Amino acid sequence: MRILIVDDSQPMRRAQREILGGLGQVRFVEASDGFEALAKLSGGAFDLVLIDRNMPKMDGLTLVNQIRTTDKKTPLIMVSTEAEKTRILEAIQAGVNNYVIKPFTSESLLEKVRATLSKMAA
Repeated sequence: MRILIVDDSQPMRRAQREILGGLGQVRFVEASDGFEALAKLSGGAFDLVLIDRNMPKMDGLTLVNQIRTTDKKTPLIMVSTEAEKTRILEAIQAGVNNYVIKPFTSESLLEKVRATLSKMAA
């Protein structure tokens, strides 16, 4: 499984990598902003993309919109400190498959990832 983690915070990318390493054989690719993520996405398919909402250069919502113009299938999970219902709905309307609120526990992140992957496999 290949997972792309897009977050401008290196410690946050590392935390997500450590938690999701429990999923088994996972190859992680990291990007620190939306432009870097788009470049990595053009280089091959991913089984899952975790996207921070608030990043410099290109925010997560813009990135989701860019991805969804050409890729409707790859599971996308928005990871954000923004918990307002309107912000969550905005992300879902843009095309994310799930939404994780920071700070998260290992269990809550794994639960959202597993639920998203199993829904996509069904």
